[in-house]
Amino acid sequence: MTASTVEGLLRHLAPQALAVLARRYGQFDACEDAVQDALLAASQQWPEQGVPEHPRGWLIAVARRRLIDEMRADRARRAREDAAVEPEDGLEPPPEEQPPEGDDTLALLFLCCHPAVTAASQIALTLRAVGGLTTAEIARAFLVPEATMARRIGRAKETIKASGMRFSLPPEAERPERLRAVRHVLYLVFNEAYLASAGPQLQRVELAEEAIRLARMLHRMLPTDGETTGLLALMLLTHARRAARAGPDGVLIPLAEQDRDLWDRAAIADGVQLIEQALATAPIGPYQLQAAIAAVHAEASSAGETDWREIVGLYTLLERLAPNPIFALNRAVAVAMADGPEAGLAQLAAIERDERLAGNHRVTAVRAHMLELAGDRESAADAYRAAARLTTSLPERRYLESRAATL
Repeated sequence: MTASTVEGLLRHLAPQALAVLARRYGQFDACEDAVQDALLAASQQWPEQGVPEHPRGWLIAVARRRLIDEMRADRARRAREDAAVEPEDGLEPPPEEQPPEGDDTLALLFLCCHPAVTAASQIALTLRAVGGLTTAEIARAFLVPEATMARRIGRAKETIKASGMRFSLPPEAERPERLRAVRHVLYLVFNEAYLASAGPQLQRVELAEEAIRLARMLHRMLPTDGETTGLLALMLLTHARRAARAGPDGVLIPLAEQDRDLWDRAAIADGVQLIEQALATAPIGPYQLQAAIAAVHAEASSAGETDWREIVGLYTLLERLAPNPIFALNRAVAVAMADGPEAGLAQLAAIERDERLAGNHRVTAVRAHMLELAGDRESAADAYRAAARLTTSLPERRYLESRAATL
């Protein structure tokens, strides 16, 4: 079995192994460290020696031994009896320690996304505990030093330990709010992957695919939850454009100029089916509306065939359900495309007064685009240059500078 195949298997098994240990021993931080040690051992041994007959049991057994060794060492340091913890023989834990995979993974997601943990730490802990990524991989994805990411994950685990959070599904009354946090974390992970906030890459395909994998997992566990379905549909429809979003030199290609033959039609079909199902069977929500907007773009045979009036209507409804300055900015773009750049600029004037968007390069870039559509080339070039100075994404900066130079 190749190293990449082993990596995929380990990411699938990691949350299951962690769930078994956390449910039995209740020490999330220690259990998570033990599972990471077991994953490292498996990644080194399995490609050469082959995958064991019961890979899940192998991981659980190795992680449990590491955990018990650590517990014994800790007890020894405190002058306690070594025999206080006795490991069980065999690779597979008893049947009662193997609850359904879905319940375990959902409990893990809820635990990692507990409101006591900061948003940044929720993302990191989710990718490590549920996604099976190493600290180094997560650090590379978010362009921070590995030591910084290790401290972030460590603080999250300390928060969980200090709060006394149990490894279990939250009470029924708390689940809707906690589920919203889980979806939001996955949404943030995907957004960072789709358009990297800084650095030389426009997008991080592997991170986006990990977000989609986790969203699929959540959807399998909650197939009738409309917003979970909408989130997965949004990711699929957006990620379907990945091959057309940048040129050979890595420079951003805007939606209107993309080669639609490069779009992943299978992913689009899956996303459209999911959002149609959600809209027909579940209460409408923000993720569903964003997915519906993405579907309108995806189903247009060309940029000129895009139904901008439908998109304006969807953004109007989205703003009512989830007021957000970025949604308002996107609606202004849709208005400019549907009713002309002057109408879009009028909408933009109000949006620019929102302090939450102060210094955001996208506002200036949108103004530049609308000025270009209106024929004011000089003002548009100035705005493109101003937006280029504000962005921390190198591909976006190069694109904005090229637009200014062209004008």
